[in-house]
Amino acid sequence: MAVMQARAFWRVPGPRGELRQESLTEPGEGEVLVESLYSAISRGTESLVFHGRIPETEYQRMRAPFQEGEFNDALKYGYASVGRVVQGPSPLLGREVFCLFPHQDRYVVPEASVLPLPDGVPARRGVLGANMETAVNALWDAAPVIGDRICVLGAGVVGALVAALAVDIPGADVTLVDINPARERLARQLGVRFRLPDDAPENCDLVFHTSGSAAGLRQALVLAGNEARVIEMSWYGTRDVELPLGQAFHSRRLSLLASQVGHPRADRAARWGGQRRLALAMELLADPRFEALLEPSCAFEDLPWVMASVTSPHSETLCQVVRYGAQDEDDGHSERSA
Repeated sequence: MAVMQARAFWRVPGPRGELRQESLTEPGEGEVLVESLYSAISRGTESLVFHGRIPETEYQRMRAPFQEGEFNDALKYGYASVGRVVQGPSPLLGREVFCLFPHQDRYVVPEASVLPLPDGVPARRGVLGANMETAVNALWDAAPVIGDRICVLGAGVVGALVAALAVDIPGADVTLVDINPARERLARQLGVRFRLPDDAPENCDLVFHTSGSAAGLRQALVLAGNEARVIEMSWYGTRDVELPLGQAFHSRRLSLLASQVGHPRADRAARWGGQRRLALAMELLADPRFEALLEPSCAFEDLPWVMASVTSPHSETLCQVVRYGAQDEDDGHSERSA
């Protein structure tokens, strides 16, 4: 069987990034060879991965589907790749597909692991698939109803996606909150009201926390109304978080609910197996509003230094797109300006 060469991004101790040669075998029956077009850095999780902040207790639960290596050591990680099938079964041949694969310029995977992009979803926007799936799962966990006052704390990619989906609930009053006033422009592009933390609405029915900061989670408890729910979507890795669970937390009967994309709510998991939930997420990305989340692409060759920059504590990057080969930087942008 013929052997092909590929290049992949690896996190190595330091931490630093490097591109390594990989050997691939020709796809066998039921497999596809994918040539990468774009991938994306999932900034929250990949920051923790790159800087070695994954607790040992979570090594198995945090594994990505095609991960190689171990956390906090040499590691190939990622889960937001869009490419074109160049070898495989005829129904998939030539199709643009999404795959939960690390940053790599070509790869062989089972055909069941790729999902064809729906009509109207450009390849570059398709890298948001995993983040959109996380947002969908959070709304399932929260179960919002007509007329809810909803606050989303943290205008990163996932928070922005949650707010953009929630604003379409009839009668919902949705506010996106962030410490960075520049995020107001993003909120406007998504059709969502924006506020700085000092002006955030109180007495909310639902509060989604996505800021990744202890201060944000503490404020989420303040903004929640009596008997309201706070949906915690941030993951802190090895960091401890101190919360004021004295004061009025109990008398106001607040609920603090963890939402994690790897574990759908039980009544949903019974019917949404396989890739059904991801397929829904990809369909939702046909909305051109979501172009606003995409940063200008960087070349795959530059990923070692770009990863270090994007995952730094001071980065304000939204969705950093990685471009493979000579892809058109304007892929999908014409829809945004239409």
